[in-house]
Amino acid sequence: MTDATPPMSSVLRAFDVLTVLWEVNGAGPSEVATRMDIPKSTAHVYLHTLEETGYVVNDGGEYRLSHQFLATGSRIKHRNSLFQAAEPKLRELAMETGELITLVIEEAGQSVILHKETGDRSLELGIYSGMITPLHSNATGKAILANLPPERTDEIIEIHGLTPLTEKTVTDEERLRTELDSIREQGYAVDWDQQVKGMGLIGAPIEIDAELKGAVGIAGPTGRIQDETYQTTLRQELQGTIDSITIKYRYGT
Repeated sequence: MTDATPPMSSVLRAFDVLTVLWEVNGAGPSEVATRMDIPKSTAHVYLHTLEETGYVVNDGGEYRLSHQFLATGSRIKHRNSLFQAAEPKLRELAMETGELITLVIEEAGQSVILHKETGDRSLELGIYSGMITPLHSNATGKAILANLPPERTDEIIEIHGLTPLTEKTVTDEERLRTELDSIREQGYAVDWDQQVKGMGLIGAPIEIDAELKGAVGIAGPTGRIQDETYQTTLRQELQGTIDSITIKYRYGT
C-alpha cells in the first residue's frame, strides 16, 4: 500500500452509512438508501454488516450507532500517556479556578479535545472529549500551531485553511502568523469570542524534552478572561499545572 493506492470504495461507503445514522439518530434501510442514493438492498447489506461488527444495533428494523464507539474512544483516551499524566492535575486546576479546563492535542491537522474537567462555575459550552475544531480558532490550538515545526504549520494552514467559526475568528494568514510569533515568544495564547461567542480562552503548550505533546486551556466568560489581573492569575496557575504534568509524564510521580 502506498499514498497513491486508491481507497476501497466499500470502506468509504460504510463510513458514509455511519455518518447518516449519526445525522438522523437512527434509520431503516429505506431512509439510508434515499439519503445516499443507493438501492435499498445495498443499504440493507451495509447495515447488516455493520450490525455484525457491533458498531451498529438493529432496534426493530431501525439501525443506530451503538455505544461500542464510546468504549473504543474511552480505551484510546485512557491508553494515551499524556492523558494519564494530566488527568489528576487538570482536575486540581478545575477545582482551584472553578473554570472549564481542556487538554488538547493535534491530530490530522486539527484540534482534538482529549479530556475536559469542569469547575464549580464552568461555562456550559457543549464541549466534550473527542470534539474536533480548527487549530486556528482557539487559544489552545494556536498554542500548538505556534510550536509545531514551521513546515507542519504551513501544511496545516494550506490543507485546512482559516475557516471562521465566529466573526472574531482570525482568518487572515498574515495576522495569524504574527500572532503565532507572539505566542511562541511569550509562551501562551489568549483570545475571546473566536471559537464561541462569549467564551474567552487561555492556552499554553505542553513540551516535554523538546517535543510538543499538546496544550492545556482554561475557558471562561469573555469578561472574566479579559480582566488582566484575573488573566495573570490564571496564566500562573496554568503554567504550574503544565509543569506538574511534565514532571509526572517524565517520572510518573
